[in-house]
Formats: sequence, structure tokens, C-alpha cells
Amino acid sequence: MAKSREFKTEIRQLLDLMIHSLYSNRDIFLRELVANAADAIDKARFESLTRPELVRDWAIRIVPDKAAGTLTVSDNGIGMTEEEVIDNIGTIAKSGTRAFLKMLEERGDQAGNIPEMIGQFGVGFYSAFMVASKVELVTKKSGSDAPAVLWSSSGEGRFTTEPADRTEPGTEIKLHLRPECAEYLDSWKISGIIRKYSDYIEYPIIMPEVKVNEDKSETVTDKVLNSQKAIWLRRPSEVTEDEYKSFYSHISNYGGTEYLKAIHLSAEGASEFKALLFLPKQAPFNLLLPEIQKRGLQLYVKRVFITDECKQLIPDYLRFVCGVVDSSDLPLNVSREILQDNPLLAKIEKAVTGKILSELKKLLETDRKSYDQFFGEFGKILKEGIHTDFTNAEKLKDLVMYESMNSEPGKFITLDEYVKAMPESQKEIYYITGDKRESVASSPALEYFRKQGYDVLFMTDPIDDWIMQSMFQYRKKNFKSVDKGDFEVDGAREKLENAAKQYAALVEFFKKEFADSVGEVRFSIRLTDSPCCLITEGNAMSPHLERLFRAMHQQIPVSKRIFELNPEHPLIAALNAEAEKDAASPRLKQYARVLYDQALLAEGSPLPDPAAFAKAVTELLVNGLK
Repeated sequence: MAKSREFKTEIRQLLDLMIHSLYSNRDIFLRELVANAADAIDKARFESLTRPELVRDWAIRIVPDKAAGTLTVSDNGIGMTEEEVIDNIGTIAKSGTRAFLKMLEERGDQAGNIPEMIGQFGVGFYSAFMVASKVELVTKKSGSDAPAVLWSSSGEGRFTTEPADRTEPGTEIKLHLRPECAEYLDSWKISGIIRKYSDYIEYPIIMPEVKVNEDKSETVTDKVLNSQKAIWLRRPSEVTEDEYKSFYSHISNYGGTEYLKAIHLSAEGASEFKALLFLPKQAPFNLLLPEIQKRGLQLYVKRVFITDECKQLIPDYLRFVCGVVDSSDLPLNVSREILQDNPLLAKIEKAVTGKILSELKKLLETDRKSYDQFFGEFGKILKEGIHTDFTNAEKLKDLVMYESMNSEPGKFITLDEYVKAMPESQKEIYYITGDKRESVASSPALEYFRKQGYDVLFMTDPIDDWIMQSMFQYRKKNFKSVDKGDFEVDGAREKLENAAKQYAALVEFFKKEFADSVGEVRFSIRLTDSPCCLITEGNAMSPHLERLFRAMHQQIPVSKRIFELNPEHPLIAALNAEAEKDAASPRLKQYARVLYDQALLAEGSPLPDPAAFAKAVTELLVNGLK
């Protein structure tokens, strides 16, 4: 005899939310029902370990019936007694619904933004009412003599329970679909949802397939919808190269099947998860376009797909890595669409990041050619971590590479290789930033270092200037920009002071002539061949960075350079003689302007008046030929 009962008030509220606002994607209902079926089989399998008579061919079945307008999801798992059905579905004792609704009331947030646990049967089961006007559940407890029970409800406030005829253990859920949800009776729609969300459930998900024979008769066969091949759960030795390539092609956004390295990770203890990560070979065209590039790893919980963009699992500077993380105990929000802010995520992210960086270090040490190729594709992105991930900054410094003054064009060296090659007299790591190797290699600021045999790192990525604001040391050696700040050498101070006195007239002339653009005029031993160069104050923005900001239409205040002179260059002596003779001479002003414009060109900056510079150079050439 059927027994009719009322849902608790909180359950009616939850059903209303579930139907109208809780889930933003209706396809989720099938994921939830399949996940519940898999959980039920897990429990039955566990029980069968001590009761062998309960072992059977575990499976989940999905049966669409277009004529009746029903969709049935069934399993041969643990099943429930009538009391368990009422506890799990008819009340709020197990689902945490009361706490969820209380939080919703107190915070006034949208339902989809309220985090709450979903591990019990109840809440996931209610998602069926998103598509069904009526739900019927028939279940029988595995290994129990308790009779089967039929639970049914239209989701409007009441449900009924009554004895059922089912003899096999397990649960069958029949959904009477709403007319607007008839698409969920199409086999292609069901197959697509299973492939997306439940492809790696370890039990076969079966759906009958009808084939029309030549005599117009029909043959019904069972079709398995899921692959069941969660290769991240297998040992690396058990996975073939073809399986890796196929899986990489399936989950990556890069196209093709070629990858650089597959990385397995298994963690046990407080946080249990497994991961399979891939280092790609080539960067996609959209790597630097965050608005169209997917970022983050795919997240599964017990083989059930949750999201393909879980950004909390990997830092942004490793966004080129693609892969899967499968957690056994990660709490999710009530809709499984927004992850709960949980410390487990941070632990997984820490483990994933550490594993990737250690594998990159191993690749650098054992396969330099492959690492060089990788860094050429993704080095710009990897460098970001030095400025954003202070925990792993030292590990990242071991991985970054640069061209240098003493290396062949196109050949990159690590910081470790640079330090090991430093002469004993060299105390700092020297570098220069710029647009490309050709421009920085011809900088006058390199002349002293080239003469001394010191190497200088060429930092030509747009991001390098930004990174160097936080990369102060490596192996207890300070970084020093060759075109920034003071540069002192033992025994040079007296020499420079004498030069300042000797050429005082020229210095005074330059200060007045370039008062608007030069903050200081001084002598330096930085130069050996060139007569002058422009230097930036130690904490000021470099010319290279200024140009980048202006290219992005950013308003950058004009910074005054330091105009450094070479006291041993004959041109400086000649100009000083001219200044002492007549500081107001138009020819002296012309010479000075050409000299300053040459310094701008040497640092890669645009000229304020290119036409005037060209005219002045032409006049000087004509006078020289006369």
C-alpha cells in the first residue's frame, strides 16, 4: 500500500532552487545520476570483498524511451531499504540542506555562488527535477531480505513510497521528462554528455542501440558509452605511447598528438589525488591571449568530470601545461560547478607545481636540446613566476636562460652556467635589457665589460625588465645592469675627478644645453671606444621598459637620463676646447646635438627630431670633405 508523505519545507525550497536557479547547465543532471550510480556500485563492491556471493557484473544502464517520454538510469549497486530512501531523499538529515538554505538566507547570495558539500545521495539526486516533471525510484538493498521499494514524486511538495516487485539488488531511476527536455531522449545527446562528464567511470555505462535490418526488423544491442580508460590511474609502464598521444590530443588545446613529456603524479595522505600532466612541444597562437586561451587543468573527482578550467590547480606562469587531476576527497560546492575554497586545492597546486619544476630541471640536465626547444617556446611565460611565485623563485632561476655577449647568437645559457664561467675578479652578474640582441650588443655601455673579459646577459624579452625588479640575487651574487646607476672601479675615482676639472667648460655647456632631458653630466670609465652614452638612475624605469609602456599607450612621465662622457676620447677634448673658446657657438651646439642624438640611437630610443639629425650629419659630412 502506498504511503504519502510531505517533503520538509527546506526540501521544497531546495527543489524550487534546483529547478529554477541552482544549476546553470541542465546536462549536469545526468552526470549526477551516473556519479551516484557509480558510488552505489563502489559500496557494493566493497561489501562483496567479505561476501563473495554478492559479486556480479557491475554496470550502469541508461534507457531512453521516446514513446513514453522517459529516461531511466539504473545500477546494480548497493541499493536502499525503505528507511534509507526516506532518510536520504525525503528528509534533510543527510543532505545538509538546512545549513545550505540558512547560509543562502543569511548572505542573500545567488544559489550558484553558495559553497556546500555534495557527497550524499540527496542533493545530486534532486537535480533530476531540472528536466523531469515526475521521478520514480525503485531500489532493493544488496545482501538484505528487505523488500524493494518504489519512491515517486513530482517535486511539488509530496512523495510516496510503496512496495515494489524488483528482485535484483540496485537502483532504477525513471525520469518523466518535461516536453522542453525531450532532447535528453536522443542517443547522440546522451552519448555526448557521458563522453564529456563520465567517460572515465570505471564501470561500463550501457545504452541499448537499435539497428534496422534489411528486412526492416530491428535488432537491439548494448552499446558501451564510456571508454573506462582513465590512464592517469595506471602505472606509466602500463600506458603505451599511442595511448598517451591519443589522450593528449583529447585534452589539449594545441592540436595534434605531439607532446614533449608526460608527467605522472600520485599523492597519498591528507590529500589523495592522481595527476597526468603534459609539457607541450609548441606554443599555440593564443598562448598570450588570455581572453581566448583556456587555462588550468581538468578536474575529476573519482573519475567524474568536474571542470576543464580549474585555475586553482596550477599557477598562471605554468598555464601552458595541460592535464588531469583526479581527487578522491576534494569537497565541491552544491552544484559541482564552482569549487569550494578549500585548503586541499592549495596543497594540490603546491604538489603539481613542485613536480613540474623538478621535471623541467631534470629535462634541462639530461636533454639540453629538448629543453632549449621548450624554453624557446615557453620561456617568456615561465619567467613570470620569478616575480609572482616567491616560494619557487630560486627553482625558477635555475630554469631561465638568456643569450649573452660572449655566447654565439641564438645560443642560450643558464644563470648557473654564467656564474661558473665568471672570472675570479668579477663579483656581480651583469645584464642589459633591450628589444633584440643586435641593439643591445652594440650598446656603448658594454665596452668596459668586453675589455675586461666579463660576460653580460642579454635580456631581450619584453617581460625581462619587469622581472628584474624582483630578481636581486642568484647564488649570493647581485644582479647589476650595465646601463643603470653608478659604476665604480678601484683607482678610477681620482681619474674621474681630474677629468671633471679638466673639462669643466664642456660639462657646464652640456648641462645648460640639455637641461630639459639630462639630469646629470658626469665622466665614467664605463666607456672605452665611444665618446658618450646615456645611463638611467638605479631605481628609474629603463628606456626599454618606457618604450614598451608607450607602445601600449600608457602615459609615462619623461625621465631625465645621466649623460656619461668618456674622458679619454679625443672628441671630448676637442669639444671642450670649443666650449672654452666660445660656449655660444652655433657649431658647438650642432656638434652637441648630434652627439646626444647618437647616444639616443645607441640605447634604442627614438630621436626627438630625426629630420634635424639627418640635416646636421649631412652638414658635418660636407664640412669634413672640404
